[in-house]
This record gives sequence, C-alpha cells and structure tokens, in this order.
Amino acid sequence: MSDDAFWRTKTLAELTSEEWESLCDGCAQCCRLKLEDEDTHRIGCTSVACKLLDLDTCRCTHYEERHIRVPDCIEFDAQAVAALHWLPPTCAYRLRAEGRELMWWHHLVSGDRDTVHRAGISVRGRAISEAHVHPDDIEDRIVHWIEPPKLEQKGTEPNRIEPKRSAD
Repeated sequence: MSDDAFWRTKTLAELTSEEWESLCDGCAQCCRLKLEDEDTHRIGCTSVACKLLDLDTCRCTHYEERHIRVPDCIEFDAQAVAALHWLPPTCAYRLRAEGRELMWWHHLVSGDRDTVHRAGISVRGRAISEAHVHPDDIEDRIVHWIEPPKLEQKGTEPNRIEPKRSAD
C-alpha cells in the first residue's frame, strides 16, 4: 500500500463515486435494521438484515435498485457520515471522516475482500434476513455483538486468525 493511496490523500468529499464505493469495507453493518427509542432517541442495531442483503457475501443483491425496492435504505455522503452515530467505530467512512487510518483487515489495506469476514467484523453468519422475521419480533433482536477488539491501526493485526495446524 502506498502512502499516496486515494483514501489518505483525499477527503471524503473529494472522492469520486468509484473511490467512495471502493471505500466500503463490506461488513454490511449498515444493512442491519435499526430501531430508535421514542423516549431517548438512542439507536438500537438489530441482528436482522435488509431483505436485499446476501448474508454470505454481505453485498446487496440489487444495489442499483435498492432505493426503489427499499425506500428507507440509507444513502449517505461525506457530509452525512458525522451525523450517523450508529456507524460502527470500524467503518471506513467514519474512520476517514475522523482522519484515522483504515483497519488492517480493510480490503484496500489487506488486498483481500474476505479479510473483513475472517476478522469477525462483518455480519456474515450472525444476521438473519428480515424476510424470515416477523416485524413484531424485530425489537427483540437488538444486539451489541459487533464490538471490535481494539482499533489497532497501521497494519497490525489484533486477534489475527491463524490457520489451524494439525498436531504432529
């Protein structure tokens, strides 16, 4: 990774559409359904994911049409990132808005889109599609399970996933 990588040299507002899209780490945490408490206005993130999310790849199955198929799908830009307090602390958009480096497992750093899943940051294997949950049961599915170990930066790998070795 070079020191002049676009995410280091440009602000979020300066990114091209292609750069903006490539900054997404693919965790799909923003695709989790969120509920706002009417009294406290706190946001609760659930283990229920948008019906358009492929739970294995953590990618939208109809990305270009998502706002037509799911009118309340969140679309955010550089200006909105700061206001979205529910974005996880590991979110590349949030990190860059705060002037911080991308995480070691981000595909732009690691060179591998699967690293986000191996690091345990994505919703893969931990979310259920809203297509399989009754709307009245969503409130019971507020979770706090995606808590990153430590926000290690600059290539260090906390809780590195080592390949299993057979006993000799």
